[in-house]
Amino acid sequence: MGETAGLGLFPGFIVPFPILTMASPASATPPPWSTVSAPAQTWLAAAAQTWEDTQTSEQYIQQALAQPNVELDVFVSAYRYYFYKNQNEMALAMARALLERIQQSEQWPTPWDDLKPILLARLNDETVRLYLSTYVASGMVLARLGHTLAAEQIANNVQQLNAKEFGAEALFSILNSPLNEED
Repeated sequence: MGETAGLGLFPGFIVPFPILTMASPASATPPPWSTVSAPAQTWLAAAAQTWEDTQTSEQYIQQALAQPNVELDVFVSAYRYYFYKNQNEMALAMARALLERIQQSEQWPTPWDDLKPILLARLNDETVRLYLSTYVASGMVLARLGHTLAAEQIANNVQQLNAKEFGAEALFSILNSPLNEED
């Protein structure tokens, strides 16, 4: 909790729960932005420096995404950028791209019932943690977009893993708040 958004590049924007964090809670790894390529790091830093100018900062985010072999952390940063800019469709696209990249690299099945035992067996693995955090983050964006049934399905799926740190309960709380009773 309390992690700075945008891989530490967007000061003042705090993640309300541990979404999209690469490191497991007990690890003391270097900041994720230090693991991306130098060009991507440059573009992400430029986006952070021009945060107030959305048109310019978004161009820098797009440049980071246009680099060859885009690292997972670039998708994380782009997700956070779009999430905090309230560009929900783009935030969802970044979350889905990250989920797809992980699923492809790990050669995981798509159906939840096939994927669930794999996730349960590797729950402390960084890749699984990133996947689940991203999955719940996509649910948050779906909820913002009014797709409450899809968001609820994500929350249900993650809750089946009995892993509270991924935010399924927070997503349920948002979905069941009095503000959403009209949906």
